[in-house]
Amino acid sequence: MTRAAARSTRPLPWLVPAVTVGGLFPAVILGLDALTGALGANPIQRATLQTGLLTLTLLVLSLACTPLRLLTGWTWPARIRKALGLLAFGYGVLHFGIYLLDHGFTLSQITEDVIERPFVTAGFTALLLLVPLALTSRRDSVRRLGFERWTRLHRLVYAAVWVGTLHYYWGVKKDHTPPLIYAAILAALFVIRWAVRRPGRQGRVGSGRAVG
Repeated sequence: MTRAAARSTRPLPWLVPAVTVGGLFPAVILGLDALTGALGANPIQRATLQTGLLTLTLLVLSLACTPLRLLTGWTWPARIRKALGLLAFGYGVLHFGIYLLDHGFTLSQITEDVIERPFVTAGFTALLLLVPLALTSRRDSVRRLGFERWTRLHRLVYAAVWVGTLHYYWGVKKDHTPPLIYAAILAALFVIRWAVRRPGRQGRVGSGRAVG
């Protein structure tokens, strides 16, 4: 059976396209709001906040795929993980692009910001950590790098999401509850991964019925 034929026989063949379209929908709404002047009195600030939150949310959702698969035995979370990760990277690039626009693409000012403001340093670092992951997201990258090396490289996503959460925390001036909620969710996901993958536990979970 060819690879294309194998994909066509998978259950829920609409799943990845649906996730992709759904993930791009907020960008379309944001663009329409920008064109119609519906972003409020400070459109740059609102667009920056929205794209930043979308980046972090999609990263967290991509990391939730593995714990969900381990807990349930479902296979479909693994199929949407890459789409969620690439969407997160896309919104991260858009987030940084809006920041560049807000600073008039002035290299000296941007460099000073990255070096001297921890909030900006954290955000820029998180985006840099995502770049090699996006560049090696294709299937042939696993073959070229080798599975073990590719796996080690893609563990950078853990650092990226934590640094991104720190960026969010430092960027909030008053109520730090939302970034702390993201941090709590991330901690819970890591605890689930550790608990399910303990010796003896993984075998029992793996014997469960796979769905999707």
